Amino acid sequence: MRLPTLRRSRSADPGVLTGPVRLDRRTKRLVGRLRPGDIALIDHVDLDRVAADSLVAARVAAVLNAKPSISGRYPNLGPEVLVEAGIPLLDDLGEDIFHLVREGDDLVIEGDAVLRAGEELATGTRHDAGTVAKAMADAREGLSVQLEAFAANTMEYLKQERDLLLDGVGVPDIRTKLHRRHCLIVVRGYDYRADLEVLRPYIREFKPVLIGVDGGADALVEAGHAPDMIIGDMDSVSDDVLRCGAEVIVHAYPDGRAPGLHRTEQLGVPAILFPAAATSEDIAMLLADEKGATLIVAVGTHATLVEFLDKGRGGMASTFLTRLKVGGKLVDAKGVSRLYRQSISGSALLLLLLSALAAMASAVAVSTVGKAYLGILAEWWDNLVFDLQRLFS
Repeated sequence: MRLPTLRRSRSADPGVLTGPVRLDRRTKRLVGRLRPGDIALIDHVDLDRVAADSLVAARVAAVLNAKPSISGRYPNLGPEVLVEAGIPLLDDLGEDIFHLVREGDDLVIEGDAVLRAGEELATGTRHDAGTVAKAMADAREGLSVQLEAFAANTMEYLKQERDLLLDGVGVPDIRTKLHRRHCLIVVRGYDYRADLEVLRPYIREFKPVLIGVDGGADALVEAGHAPDMIIGDMDSVSDDVLRCGAEVIVHAYPDGRAPGLHRTEQLGVPAILFPAAATSEDIAMLLADEKGATLIVAVGTHATLVEFLDKGRGGMASTFLTRLKVGGKLVDAKGVSRLYRQSISGSALLLLLLSALAAMASAVAVSTVGKAYLGILAEWWDNLVFDLQRLFS
């Protein structure tokens, strides 16, 4: 992806750049306000790949992080994504920077310092490919500790949501019919665009129930599909998509609190509550399984241990158990675009063209009208040759 041309300061140092800042402590919320060339100020310890991908897609000029982008707890994938995209990353700037700058301020990034109108506001660590590689290598050494914590969180979740996992207790009644149907669950995560493109023929042929998890509903609409259901805490789905007519299920905390319900009520969109400690993508799978779906195709969801840890939260422990519960129904579309890509080679096109020409020639040769046209064509060719011979003789 081409990044925007950065506005350089008057200094000849190519490492100095300026731009307007946009800030939010939640990266997911900030992305919706970013414009190409902005400097993004985030508060995101252990920056994950999904967040980094969204910042790259927004074509930001640089990323400032109040927290360490790689804390060393585990090898998170976000900083590497930013560095490979050529986006400067300056992190561990401290909490005070959120109080020192305002939305839209023009900031200058010079080395490891952030300045405004010549005044130094904060200093941090400026990352490049070398610093990220070293930090990632150090983080891999602590992976065993995180694995133990992940296992402990998994057992705690099993105790808390045993009835939901084993017996489907708490799964709400819905109007969308899932029994004996395929379900396509879309999360706006890794490689979701490529996988949705490859799955286009499958969607056209099998017409699965399309379930968007939060921003995954927008991903479906962007790909030209209308979601049948929207599930999540409603923090990253757009207003227009929420109003598209899909059945809306708001993910609530186990105690019944549902911040997303206030938003649906403001928009006048009827919604159903689904209280659970699991992640939104997991309750979508559990709902599809409990309501009798014969196949669940997952796009953009988490599949590997590194991806579980990359989210950096204990709630991801539900993902492991959910996959055990759903079992053989689940087909993960991640990587499908690398395994299979619909394409027609040049040799195949040439063969198709030659076959078509041969078929046309055969049809003309055996038909009465065709023979008449061939006679006219032969006579025209003879006359042309005769005229050329007279011209040069």
